[in-house]
Amino acid sequence: MAVNGSDDPQIRILIVDDHRIFVAALRVLLENEPGFEVVGEARNREEALDAARSQPDVILLDLDLGEESGAELLPDLMKTASKSRVLLLTGVVDSDLHLRTICLGAVGIVHKLDAPSLLLKAIRKVHSGEPWVNRNMVAAFMAQLQKPRRKADPSAAKIATLTSRELEVIGALAEGRRNKEIAERLFISEKTVRHYLTSIFNKVEVTDRLELMIFAYQHGLAAIPSRLQVDQTNVRG
Repeated sequence: MAVNGSDDPQIRILIVDDHRIFVAALRVLLENEPGFEVVGEARNREEALDAARSQPDVILLDLDLGEESGAELLPDLMKTASKSRVLLLTGVVDSDLHLRTICLGAVGIVHKLDAPSLLLKAIRKVHSGEPWVNRNMVAAFMAQLQKPRRKADPSAAKIATLTSRELEVIGALAEGRRNKEIAERLFISEKTVRHYLTSIFNKVEVTDRLELMIFAYQHGLAAIPSRLQVDQTNVRG
């Protein structure tokens, strides 16, 4: 639809926000602006994906949809509305989350406390193909990107598979205790201790008690005792 007889098309807008009073006021603001047309409203994931099939030009998405997350909705929303550009209009103040949504494909962020004129300008900018992020958010993004990233610890996934009881066994073994002593301490049988150790060896990929003790010390699963005496009997259990 042209605006006032001109050749410029209307910017078709979908609002995804669960706050009804806010949405009602936002609709009035947008529909009173020349060149804007609100083509739908959605309060949750199901309604948003259904409305997005009409391929609006711009989707105004809140990150907080009550019990649902706008960030988690974003990938499916963009897949459904492949021709739309998503502009976040949110009250959530979280630079990490904002950066994540930009990485997921949102083209801009406007805070709900910003001036209405800023939102109108942002809609026009993203509709024309430009991103929209204010200076404060750019500074926050740069700070996040410049943070040193820790290298992934390949052992972390192994450790995460250990049960609380297996961690207790590791702690006792790391103190230099034999199977019988571990069993007495944990009120289980020596056979059960051996079963636990077999499971632990497999999970953390070690072959014997000494390797397990070293693994435990290296990864903070146990503290090195100040007077630990490890002889061949202790190591072999």
